[in-house]
Amino acid sequence: MKKFKGTGVAIVTPFKNDSSIDFAALGRVINHVISGGVNYIVAIGTTGESVTLSKEEKKAVVSFVVESVDNRVPIVYGIGGNNTQEVINGIRHAELEGIDGILSVAPYYNKPTQRGLFQHFKEIATCSPIPVIIYNVPGRTSCNITADTCLELAHACENIVAVKEASADMTQIMKILKGKPESFNVISGDDMMTLPVIAAGGSGVISVLANAFPSQCTEMVSQSLKNNFKAAREIQFRFLEMIELLFADGNPSGVKDMLSMMNLCHNYVRLPLVPVSRNVHTRIQKAMDELNKA
Repeated sequence: MKKFKGTGVAIVTPFKNDSSIDFAALGRVINHVISGGVNYIVAIGTTGESVTLSKEEKKAVVSFVVESVDNRVPIVYGIGGNNTQEVINGIRHAELEGIDGILSVAPYYNKPTQRGLFQHFKEIATCSPIPVIIYNVPGRTSCNITADTCLELAHACENIVAVKEASADMTQIMKILKGKPESFNVISGDDMMTLPVIAAGGSGVISVLANAFPSQCTEMVSQSLKNNFKAAREIQFRFLEMIELLFADGNPSGVKDMLSMMNLCHNYVRLPLVPVSRNVHTRIQKAMDELNKA
């Protein structure tokens, strides 16, 4: 799917100091990433703090994103969970006008078997009127979608068009790349793994870093897809420390701290997340100063 090739950005959900959604800041972030050249936007994902948003808030955010993007780039809507029927209900009742795809995370906490994972995503793909990207992030879910299961889904379900792979297991990722249908995309779900995943045949990244540095992320992915890995490595290496700092005190606390320094949004997050520590904040400030000098 060409719509989901290149640099996707999992956008933050900005909050005000009373924890309400800051739609003005969300608009600034959207314009910032589109101006930076990203290829598509993912709303209501992990970085968007989806698990602490109510159903009404999710609808309001998605509606605002669709209106603000105004067909400038494709939009992916995060609809996932560990209750298959609730995910299906969420898709059936969602307003999908202007939405190009659904990102659905592997069920967490339940620890389903691989057969359970297959049936879960098959049911979602069957009910969804738009393409589905499955999201494998075992570090958060305690549930790994194996290469065999991913490939079974890719071949059996025409509506499952990609996997966002955040297992950090290059052997697993390469097995998927080797056996996938030609039209099926393998997307890096980890900024640090973007370059090796594309080098092995992946189609791009769904990035956290691109919230703050969209033009640099887009350029790195673009150079990688052109097999110009020397130029891509230079960009990747320049941002190694910044990528580590994204997750030093959790996501999206790190990237919101960066965005607050750029006057795009405040660094408010919802509990149980908290803002980055003073030490990490100082390190982020220093890293940003050094990047600005380069």
